[in-house]
Amino acid sequence: MPIGFFKQHQIVSAGKVTKEAIDGAVCFASSGTTGANTSRHYLFDASLYKAISQRIFEETYGSLTDFHILALLPSYLERNNSSLVYMVQEFVAQTESTGSGFYLHNTTELAQQIKHLLATSTRKILLIGVTFALLDWVEAAPDLSFIGESKRVIVMETGGMKGRRREMVREEVHQILGEKLGVDTVHSEYGMTELLSQGYSIGHGLFYPGTTMRILLRDINDPFTIFPAGERRTGGINVVDLANLDSCSFIETADLGQYGPEPDTFRVMGRFDNSDVRGCNLLVV
Repeated sequence: MPIGFFKQHQIVSAGKVTKEAIDGAVCFASSGTTGANTSRHYLFDASLYKAISQRIFEETYGSLTDFHILALLPSYLERNNSSLVYMVQEFVAQTESTGSGFYLHNTTELAQQIKHLLATSTRKILLIGVTFALLDWVEAAPDLSFIGESKRVIVMETGGMKGRRREMVREEVHQILGEKLGVDTVHSEYGMTELLSQGYSIGHGLFYPGTTMRILLRDINDPFTIFPAGERRTGGINVVDLANLDSCSFIETADLGQYGPEPDTFRVMGRFDNSDVRGCNLLVV
């Protein structure tokens, strides 16, 4: 199903098409731009979404109780229906750490908190942020090289310029962040309003989908042609997301990608020229 249907229609399974069910659901909405239609995705089983998201994260990074999580997601915090904020709020709770939390525009406090946690705790720190906010922070802050020197901070970008900055290829973003923060690799999260599963890159833009996801690549000129696994061609990203139990598990996204060198891995290369700017994915221009 083309991902744009989430903007044009109410995508729910037959058993959920009642006013009572819709009224009781959590409704996630994409960020969009002013005046633009936004995608809406109804969540009917919050506990399942939280459990799947936690399992995907912990299969990649280990227990959340081993982390402090610091989230720099200003544009998402300013609205109350972001699936990304909803997920990270649960992650913060699961860390059981008073040091975990969200940051809006108090980025000086963010740097101070990282220093404090490095000095007083042996836990790892996950710094997760929307791309434009991370770039703004590293350009405005004083020396942040202590982050890389510690070897205990994972820096993760979620994509998204939201019209705040020029669009940049992922490699350029990671180079800037790596140099400013002194880290060897920058991690990434692949997720969106229309998907309830996530994929993670532990560096170099190579994504590992969660166990409830499968990535297929379609020919950009023939959506009915699926490239064989491992074929080194750029195609449109199709996602099978088994976590989308009550909406649609078979999504034709507007992202372009390639299969990675390892089975089931993939890279995000950009977006179709006529697709709109999304909040959670890094774009190529």
